[in-house]
Amino acid sequence: MLTLLSSGPLSLIQDLGRQGHQHIGVSPGGPMDEHAFLWANRLVGNQPNAPQIEITMGQFRACFTKPTTFALTGADMGARLNDKPLTSWQSYHAKANDVLVLRGARFGTRAYLAVAGGFTIPTILNSATTVVRDQLGGLDRHGAALQNGDEIDYPTCDARSLHQVPPEFIPHYSQDVVIDMIGSYQYEWFAPEQRARFFQSDYTVTTNCDRMGYRLSGDTITCRQQNLISEGIALGAIQIPADGQPIVLMRDRQTIGGYPKMGCVTTKDLSKLAQCQPGTRVRFVETTLEQATQQRRLQQQFFHHYVAKHRAAEWLTQAL
Repeated sequence: MLTLLSSGPLSLIQDLGRQGHQHIGVSPGGPMDEHAFLWANRLVGNQPNAPQIEITMGQFRACFTKPTTFALTGADMGARLNDKPLTSWQSYHAKANDVLVLRGARFGTRAYLAVAGGFTIPTILNSATTVVRDQLGGLDRHGAALQNGDEIDYPTCDARSLHQVPPEFIPHYSQDVVIDMIGSYQYEWFAPEQRARFFQSDYTVTTNCDRMGYRLSGDTITCRQQNLISEGIALGAIQIPADGQPIVLMRDRQTIGGYPKMGCVTTKDLSKLAQCQPGTRVRFVETTLEQATQQRRLQQQFFHHYVAKHRAAEWLTQAL
């Protein structure tokens, strides 16, 4: 068991999301920073979808009750194991009664804790992911955030080889972020000068940002038409409501909406946005659907190839 001594402001069980149910109003959820999530599972030899803990803003403390190999990725929150400093984007061994402490993050917002074999979590609609607003998933199956005193089971794991993420794959969280987006939805409804203003403007992440959406503040954007029949909402959709201030819809977004939308943030750069603290400056640049699709395919092939290779090596070891 992992016993939570302090769960912090918001710690949630997440896997890659509750896919295929938006038509009945169920938000997919999933990790806000998919890049960090996938690397955490890779560091401990898990399948990409193995449940983890997404830790927001830190102030997290937990005790391992049995040995395991674990990894931390995402924001560096000054982690310590038994008061020994740890470095993010690496895996470590934990013995029974070892205590993990995460403080706060200077840059970035979310950290990910993975254990070998994944946390043992009941599933709802084929997913363990926690969506608080839908009251679905997580440790209690009803969408509650983790609480002090919660105990989360995981398989006992003998010491494994330790790994670290190559430096070129470790993001550097800063106060100035460039975000790729695909022009789509009602893109053509915005006059050329409005589109130009959107791409030339610096926006600021406001304090009104959460797992549902990030509200930005900056130059006002107007749309030729505001009356729109509600339609399905894709991950990363950029809504432009009547006040002209963009809202980027995140993992726990509503499934339908009626505001005009400039387009969608790419999945890759949505992870960057998810680590932005209030006050971060954001600028959008346009990319093509083909470029974004190629990036997505390369990411999926990279992690799928690793899992397939790992399973083959495990099978060979058992056979011998």
